[in-house]
Amino acid sequence: MIPALAFVVGYLLGSIPFGLILTRAAGGPDVRTIGSGNIGATNVLRTGRKGLAAATLLCDAFKGTAAVLLAAHYAKPDAALVAGLGAFLGHLFPVWLKFKGGKGVAVYIGVLIGLYWPAALIFCSIWIAVAALSRYSSLAALIASALTPFALWLVGQPRTAALFLLLSALLWIMHRANIARLLNGSEGKIGAKAA
Repeated sequence: MIPALAFVVGYLLGSIPFGLILTRAAGGPDVRTIGSGNIGATNVLRTGRKGLAAATLLCDAFKGTAAVLLAAHYAKPDAALVAGLGAFLGHLFPVWLKFKGGKGVAVYIGVLIGLYWPAALIFCSIWIAVAALSRYSSLAALIASALTPFALWLVGQPRTAALFLLLSALLWIMHRANIARLLNGSEGKIGAKAA
């Protein structure tokens, strides 16, 4: 019962669409109608509102961290892993938006912070380096997420590494359109406004 409850609580937290809520509250457009149609921080940035994009990133990360820490506090460590999975899936497939959500990068980071924060620093360092060189948010996320499970395994976190191997695979699947655009040279760069 406890793992199931942890998953449900994690899912409900993860399914809160902060990108949509914050842009609407600020009088902006529905982010699902611009750019990639995504509800995440990168697409919010395409509205030209850097503050909203930063707030979206922080809120989306926080819901992943909160799910993990709540489960860890009230249950066993295994429940924290399940809650993290629930939060990630909630963001990808939120019940409130007919199961059409974001791509999961911020929540991925948030879950990582809650489970083993040093690995979150590794992820963010790789993301920043790749993004600075390429100006592609999607490429930075793909490379950082590909390396994260290996980093976790190397530092002696095999159970967390196994979870993040799954989360990374899901993140790559959610970025399949980005991968296609990267390959054909049509992927939007960081800071580019929607047409």
